[in-house]
Amino acid sequence: MNVLSESVRPAAQTLPFHLECSRCGAHHSPRALQTYCRREGCNSPLLVRFDFTERRPGRDILLPRSDMWRYRAFLPVFQDEHIVSLGEGFTPLLRLRKLEAHLGLHRLYLKDEGLNPTGSFKARGLALAVSKALEFGVRACLIPTAGNAGSALSAYCSRAGLEAHVFMPSDAPSLFKEECRAFGARLTLVEGTIQDCARHMQAENADGSRFDVSTLKEPYRVEGKKTMGYEIAEQLGWNIPDWIIYPTGGGTGLIGIWKAFQELLELGWLPAVPTRMVAVQSEACAPIVAAWVKNLPEALPCMAPQPTIATGLRVPNSFGHRLILQTLRESQGRAVAVSDAAIRAAIQTIAQKEGILPAPEGAATWAALLKLKDAGLLQPDHSVLLLNTGSLYKYLDSGGDSVL
Repeated sequence: MNVLSESVRPAAQTLPFHLECSRCGAHHSPRALQTYCRREGCNSPLLVRFDFTERRPGRDILLPRSDMWRYRAFLPVFQDEHIVSLGEGFTPLLRLRKLEAHLGLHRLYLKDEGLNPTGSFKARGLALAVSKALEFGVRACLIPTAGNAGSALSAYCSRAGLEAHVFMPSDAPSLFKEECRAFGARLTLVEGTIQDCARHMQAENADGSRFDVSTLKEPYRVEGKKTMGYEIAEQLGWNIPDWIIYPTGGGTGLIGIWKAFQELLELGWLPAVPTRMVAVQSEACAPIVAAWVKNLPEALPCMAPQPTIATGLRVPNSFGHRLILQTLRESQGRAVAVSDAAIRAAIQTIAQKEGILPAPEGAATWAALLKLKDAGLLQPDHSVLLLNTGSLYKYLDSGGDSVL
């Protein structure tokens, strides 16, 4: 791997940080291009850890801009010249007044990540990962994807002048394939799930010559995703909801939001973190839910994932499964599985009541909210936030069953 020259020092606006294994706690150099912890067979994600012991800046450190780089001090790119951006972040946080009245909730919100570049929340993580790849002199990146992450990687690599190699299930919605090709990526279609794509990709990259930006197999995508947590807090007047309901495939966003809240707590920008995180999966592929129900510390792979309109949730074996479950336990949250029929109904409800066309994964959060309400877990005075991770428009030409 390439190593950043010792003569290159972090920019003044970047707070000190190191890389830490999420499982064994081993430290890894932030000056080397890292993937994940291989120490003594650990094979676990690395996380960026900022050092707030000597400096806890106030909110005046935030930059006067309306994208995720407003939080530049907490984003681990050493030099501004390496930032690759398409204006990602600071998506709307919308009050769902009709739906909250329908359920008898005090406050119900939706954060609409479908308005990001390339139409999904994946823009945040890939902007950070590609920025770091550029900073370390990488020439080519590769990724297995259900669709949105491949589109985002293709766009940001195009912007940065890097090669993008995308491995996607052959039955993915056609728009995702066309996007990758339009951005100039090399697209390889694979029969099966994202897991099959990963195996095919690893075989092709056996020499390690291309940088693998798979979910949580490098430490920077989660840093881009955590900006959703910073934004949620700021957009709610430096408060956070009682519940955040999040569609969970690989789980980077769920982990990232929780990481953001812990950083804000350590900075003193939040007095407490009362939020309960809810991981939503499809009944067609729900390894996290299965582990949660059995109170297991880690999830077993889903051996027979079925087709689902929420293709981003069809992740049989998340590399970050321990971190996902840890987040649910720490937040006293839970995991919920919903059917495709419930997702379709949720798309119609959100569209007709609030004028928003959520991606199937985003609509799954409304279906999960109904389950939580029916189980008596939500109180009328609770505030709830749904995460819509993408745009429905990308799924309309699915090549299979209609999403509507």
